[in-house]
Amino acid sequence: MTDYAGAIAFLGQWGRFQQVVFFLLCASIVPNGFGAFTLVFLADIPNHHCVVPDVNLTDDWLKSIIPVKVVNGEQELSRCSRYRLDVVRNLSAQGLIPGRDVNLTDLEQEGCVDGWSYSRDIYQSTIVSEFDLVCSEQWKQPLTSTVFFLGVLFGSFFSGQLSDRFGRKPVLFATMAVQTVFTFIQVFSVSWIMFTILLFINGLGQMSNFVAALVLGAEILTSNVRVLYSSMGTCLGFVVGYMMLPLFAYFLRDWKSLLLALSVPGLAYLPLWWFIPESPRWLLSQGRVEEAEAIVRKASKWNKVQAPRVIFKDYSVKKTESKEHHSIFDLVRKSSIRILVASINTFHVFRFFIIIFVIFVLPSFTLTTGYYSLSFNTSQLHADPYISCFISAAVEIPAYISSWLALRYLPRRLSVICTLLLGAVSLFLIQLVPQHLSIISVALEMLGKYAITTGTSLMFAYTSELYPTVLRNTATGTCTTVSRVGSCITPFLLKLSVYFKYLPYITLGTLAVVAAFATLYLPESFGRPLPETIQQMHQREGQRQAGEHVEHLAAKELDISPRS
Repeated sequence: MTDYAGAIAFLGQWGRFQQVVFFLLCASIVPNGFGAFTLVFLADIPNHHCVVPDVNLTDDWLKSIIPVKVVNGEQELSRCSRYRLDVVRNLSAQGLIPGRDVNLTDLEQEGCVDGWSYSRDIYQSTIVSEFDLVCSEQWKQPLTSTVFFLGVLFGSFFSGQLSDRFGRKPVLFATMAVQTVFTFIQVFSVSWIMFTILLFINGLGQMSNFVAALVLGAEILTSNVRVLYSSMGTCLGFVVGYMMLPLFAYFLRDWKSLLLALSVPGLAYLPLWWFIPESPRWLLSQGRVEEAEAIVRKASKWNKVQAPRVIFKDYSVKKTESKEHHSIFDLVRKSSIRILVASINTFHVFRFFIIIFVIFVLPSFTLTTGYYSLSFNTSQLHADPYISCFISAAVEIPAYISSWLALRYLPRRLSVICTLLLGAVSLFLIQLVPQHLSIISVALEMLGKYAITTGTSLMFAYTSELYPTVLRNTATGTCTTVSRVGSCITPFLLKLSVYFKYLPYITLGTLAVVAAFATLYLPESFGRPLPETIQQMHQREGQRQAGEHVEHLAAKELDISPRS
């Protein structure tokens, strides 16, 4: 059979059909931008201290009842304790003055038994102030983000398989519906548990929508337009939503109002069902030739070109495979390295697959962990979280342009390795900057964010190029799933700064260096057509060379000689 790109070459690369698909799919990703980072504002911790009931205290005691602590060299009111109210009431009644007649350090303290008073300088309310996720309940605040990313993890895994089984288009719209509906329902949460359950379901559609749109566009578009879409188009759609988030949050400082406003735009995507087609590549992989040709013929009318009488010739060679249902295990089961592992014992097979796992997953895991860690750390960049979030989002624009240029002109492995090393160096240097030069620290962190974001964009496009059509969404979803483990640990990784301020940066930098070395053994896909079948995947020269590298590694690990 003629390859897909050759069969539809008569359409051209940038006709009306491609333009509609390109821009509508990019638009479908915009909600992912503000949905992914809503928790930056929803779960932010406002300044707070213990509530002091309306009791008969002098002004001096009202000002002194909250202990003062030194945090990072600066004095601030204690957030979780106060001096015992009954003792303070008695001292106030006696006319004693704190600090002069009474040594405050000698007074007994108690917790916030009457609740907390939250500052409204920045937010009217957040889920932290709504459900009192502070002090003894503070562990729930990072767990909230982790629950969301667990939803993203499961959604990425199952949506990929569903998309390969039932089609790209149904999964794309189903995941958009999940985001819209459950973002709206979260507004009515009456407890933290209810909120997190709904947030988990919301997360199921979050990255799943992005992956489905990415794969759908990558399969419909061809040549340089496909590279432009995969590297910059989808990502700029994401960053547009990301940059809209601080704007929404600035004017809607109540968490319920913000969620309501972010759920409404999802309704605008309903009419897109009649304009976004199913992937002809996927239809062909399922043996549905007539439906694929119908879409291409419709595209030819939109582009005002004449379609040939038969578009997809000699398709019978592929019908047997099209009726099979594939899983991610086919990549191993049908691999040329099967002969190697067949002759060794189970323990050695396990060790071999650990090697494969590290090589293919570590770069994606590291980039995802770094991306979300630096994105959720925006509160450390500037006193105003809205400006911080906008800066973090704006940095992604040059990153996505860089990834597009890299995908168009540079080998994939070289590009990913360079971005990982640039990010690592930037993060390592932050700890060397004197505290009074904080602007340099911000610049280095943003340089790290730029590098990590560029690498993340590269990996999305890179992954979609490695796998065949029959497994592309499953494989992409599986890689995304494993990488989401990194996003799940992000909230707790940032908490390491409690023990050492620069520990999160050192951890991320170290991971980036290790991932850069692992990337050396990834197969190259630059300048090669997308594989349609598993056989084509393993016949590609780049895949063959990568297999030789992996075999050599496995041979050394298993202490056997590679096959000649």
